[in-house]
Amino acid sequence: MSEEARVARHAGVVGAATLLSRVLGLVREQVMATLFGAGLATDAFNVAFRIPNLLRDLFAEGAMSSAFVPTFTEVRARQGDEEAWALGRQLMMTLVAVLGAVCVIGWIAARPLVHVYAPGFSAVPGKVDLTVTLTRIMLPFLPTVALAAAAMGMLNARGRFAAPALAPAWLNVGMVVGGLGLIPVFRAFGQPPILAMGIGVLIGGLVQFACQLPALASEGFHFRWERPRAHPGVRRVAVLMGPATIGLAATQLNLFVSTLIASLLPQGSVSWLWYAFRLMQLPIGVFGVALATVSLPALARAAVDRDHDAMRGTLSATLRLVLLLTVPAAMWLAAMAVPLIALLYQHGRFGTFDTHQTAGALRMYCIGLPAFAAVGVLTRAFYALGDTRAPVRASFVSVGLGLALN
Repeated sequence: MSEEARVARHAGVVGAATLLSRVLGLVREQVMATLFGAGLATDAFNVAFRIPNLLRDLFAEGAMSSAFVPTFTEVRARQGDEEAWALGRQLMMTLVAVLGAVCVIGWIAARPLVHVYAPGFSAVPGKVDLTVTLTRIMLPFLPTVALAAAAMGMLNARGRFAAPALAPAWLNVGMVVGGLGLIPVFRAFGQPPILAMGIGVLIGGLVQFACQLPALASEGFHFRWERPRAHPGVRRVAVLMGPATIGLAATQLNLFVSTLIASLLPQGSVSWLWYAFRLMQLPIGVFGVALATVSLPALARAAVDRDHDAMRGTLSATLRLVLLLTVPAAMWLAAMAVPLIALLYQHGRFGTFDTHQTAGALRMYCIGLPAFAAVGVLTRAFYALGDTRAPVRASFVSVGLGLALN
């Protein structure tokens, strides 16, 4: 089997699971749009959810997977399975300790965080208070999803892609079912119903981690709580995560700037931007993330073996597939923006005006869609090689352009 065929086969599995997750994510957004429209409640929820999401993408998932999978692969190849599992357990315990402390700090600093992230909210009475409450509710989502990301990294490193790819689908199920189930409870106590969706986020995060434990157990890993201790593999992951965090931060930092500016615009602007971003993420997740996910273990193995021909073959095959799939997807998404958004979101309190405003944002996002997908693959290749400088330089250029263009 050629390298391109192997990558495509594994990516097909991950892509199908990711598609299911993204569809369920759209269902979640439809529920939100139908129940709450595009206004004060959804603006508050989207900003509050984006604060732990930003930390998750920078630290728990993006940077950690780029640093952890190559380290786990090397430890397993040179020291065996037991030492690799020990690394995984110690990383999990360290993440819980560190991110637990981050949650405490975030809870205390929630109000200034909201003022920094959405300064325009202070012009609307009650909007900042609701956003602060939602932020505090959803901050514990961060350690749960970090555990899920560590489990995903171990499974991917061992060639298991289906179970971790399905985990985000369970996140969306937990958010929708948990949130909808709790809305009547919050209404009965006179609390804003949107708070129930915040609790649903926590339920979804726990389910996302728990659903991967059976697959890990079948590979020989048994999760147990233990005291964090100094482990050379964890130290190496931490060292790599520093520049990896910067290298993978460009998209989230640009989104942060866009959200900050949108918060100064008419009410609903943050939600229009968010709904458009979510739609743009659908082809990136199904094609770009799927291909980046399946290529990383192969790139890491080639780096450990110093097999540069294998690395070039894997990288070239993956990038060809990324462009082949995402360029037509971006063109179709831009052309069908209005009818697609109307079909998905134009229900209940989400009106025609909201549809056209969201479509305008989506068309702009589509211009960069293939590049967004390719960056995920290229960044992982650099970190598999231990090169932390090139992604960092590229991210600084990206953030600078994002600031200037915004």
